[in-house]
Amino acid sequence: MSSIVHPLLGLHGFTAYLVIAALCFGEVALFVGFVLPGEIAVIYGGVLASMGHVNIVVLVVLVVVCAIAGNVVGYEIGRRFGPFLLTHRPLKGHPGVERSRALVEERGAYAVFFGRFIAVVRALVPGVAGLSELPYRRFLVANVASGLIWGSGYSLAGYAAGRSYEKVVSGASTVSFVVLGALVVVGLSVFVLRKVRERRARVPGGTAGES
Repeated sequence: MSSIVHPLLGLHGFTAYLVIAALCFGEVALFVGFVLPGEIAVIYGGVLASMGHVNIVVLVVLVVVCAIAGNVVGYEIGRRFGPFLLTHRPLKGHPGVERSRALVEERGAYAVFFGRFIAVVRALVPGVAGLSELPYRRFLVANVASGLIWGSGYSLAGYAAGRSYEKVVSGASTVSFVVLGALVVVGLSVFVLRKVRERRARVPGGTAGES
């Protein structure tokens, strides 16, 4: 992974902005996230800012805008071409697709928000949200909120870490696992509560039918 993005540290100015923007946007809009988690590129961008190669304010704005715009494009692609894409690679048979669909169907906009912080899932959720016809307003609110937190958070983390960025990169994977675990717990809790409510709702009806 580092061999792919390490050359970023030699970039300056416009070229650096262009590469980071392309990776952030393409991760969720064009499924680049299957190859490169976007937060790695963002962290490296923060490191470049700490080295004086780019401006941290411009970087944060750029990353947030590209992250939000990429999700919007991914949503539209899923809405228009989702069924076709699911029958072709790289999405065909990918285990992350069904997990993402289950998350979106179960949690809706919350899956869009929390999915932003999980590698691979982040690349799939916008398209799956469009395919699942999640209302656009709910999608957009979750998209903007998560994009602001994710984009600014990882940019500033890289900036603060400076040349010790390896620790932040490894920490990004830990964050992904924590968020994924939280989503699983929430999903299971909702499922159990729903089953309990359905069972309680059936009991009065059954009693009334027997009397």
